[in-house]
Amino acid sequence: MLSLDEKKAIVGGVKEKIDKARAVFLTNLIGVPSNRANEIRKAVREAKGAVIITRNTLFERAAQGTSAEEMLKGLKGPNAIALAFEDAPAVAKAIYEAGKDNEVITLKKGILNGQSLEESDLVALAKLPSRQVMLATVLATMQAPISSFVRTLDAIRVEKEKSEGETAESGKTTEK
Repeated sequence: MLSLDEKKAIVGGVKEKIDKARAVFLTNLIGVPSNRANEIRKAVREAKGAVIITRNTLFERAAQGTSAEEMLKGLKGPNAIALAFEDAPAVAKAIYEAGKDNEVITLKKGILNGQSLEESDLVALAKLPSRQVMLATVLATMQAPISSFVRTLDAIRVEKEKSEGETAESGKTTEK
């Protein structure tokens, strides 16, 4: 049994993390073997996030006055929250991928930049490519016209050199 001071410390810590997070996802890790739960926590940490498991009443108290207040009010059953401090799609993807192996793990609800998300929105968010892939795609798209222009100029240069070579050869044969 937790003392009042321990509960206050938990509530304060959870509230601080919710305030710092760009996204909060409601999920469940209860019933997951401890090794698998540690793997999931590690994947979320690598995505610059955190997973918190505590009592529903403590979640509700911690969420008071935050963007996640409505989502964490009146929770029933086993719950956990996953917090994304930087890359929200990466954290959602870590939870979603873990759910493919274990049906207990689901993305139930979420808050992203203060906007409420339902399960279908969270699945779409989890299926987005990683930030690095998206940046590479944007960069490739920006470079495509320039690369095409350079290839065209090079083709013109090659054709010009080829035609100058043919003109020079034809001039040599007429002199003989």
